[in-house]
Amino acid sequence: MIRFIVRRSLLAVLTLFTISVITFALFFALPSNPAQLMCAKDCTAEQVKATEEALGLDQPLTTQYAEYMGGIFTGRTMGEGQFAKECAAPCFGYSFFTDESVWGLIKDALPITLSIAIGAWIIQTLLGIVIGIIAALRRGTVIDKLAVGSTLVGASMPVYLLGALLLLVFVYSTGIFTRPANVYEPLTENPLAWFTALILPWLSLALIGFAGEARMMRATMLETLSEDFVRTARAKGLSKSKVHRKHALRASITPVVTMSGMNLGYLLGGAAITETVFGLRGLGLQAVDSVRILNLPIVMATVLIASVFIVVMTMVVDFLYAVIDPRVRLS
Repeated sequence: MIRFIVRRSLLAVLTLFTISVITFALFFALPSNPAQLMCAKDCTAEQVKATEEALGLDQPLTTQYAEYMGGIFTGRTMGEGQFAKECAAPCFGYSFFTDESVWGLIKDALPITLSIAIGAWIIQTLLGIVIGIIAALRRGTVIDKLAVGSTLVGASMPVYLLGALLLLVFVYSTGIFTRPANVYEPLTENPLAWFTALILPWLSLALIGFAGEARMMRATMLETLSEDFVRTARAKGLSKSKVHRKHALRASITPVVTMSGMNLGYLLGGAAITETVFGLRGLGLQAVDSVRILNLPIVMATVLIASVFIVVMTMVVDFLYAVIDPRVRLS
């Protein structure tokens, strides 16, 4: 087990290192000059060159990469002369346009993204498991067909379209919810406002994301119900509900747990469209706005943080799967 954990941890570190190198390379591959963006459009060539030297942009890319990554863990002094400023760890640099700390902006946006992702994940996981079980136990009936049909609709529905429909129905037509445009209050300050601002984003993600888990739950449940140990439990006189709950469900849910854990990583790393539709300024919407104006330090930071979420959740799922099924450790 220890060798398995070490091997997966080293693979995760290697993956994050590769992502950081690619992201940093793309930063400089863009057809824009960071010094020009900071200096202004009417800067002369001499002023742009002076800005590059002051910010250390004239140094080799390997040196700049090492300083950037080192700043994330230990902090660094950015720039020279009049441009010099201390950047405490974790240092992701400063916004080109507002000169605000990128980490400060991320700290403000991160609770919104976490709230959206975790809430949607809970709803879609519960919905997927329940619908999958019902469909398996009612195989071939109208209920099964409706359940399978709902997963097809969910899997094919774009999140921006479903989000817009939810806004139209529950906000503009019926007025059940007030529109959560750029309004977010922390759970600890106002639980009711926090819930009402996030329920529609949760539903827009969950009603699309539950489809895969429901299909997986249905398939594994049907396979487990045909196993010999289930037939043996029935032959011993156990009730159907007890057989389904204590035997079939426990044996069927492992693949769904794996898929659910990975889905959480993807939700944490990619809620940009949902945040844009509902006007909630989390990491996703912040990244979209930064790409639009080429605010590169924020783009780099959000890509790296999203990658960390996905890689870490994948690693956690691997560990849990190895605990549940020891055969995985031999792969």
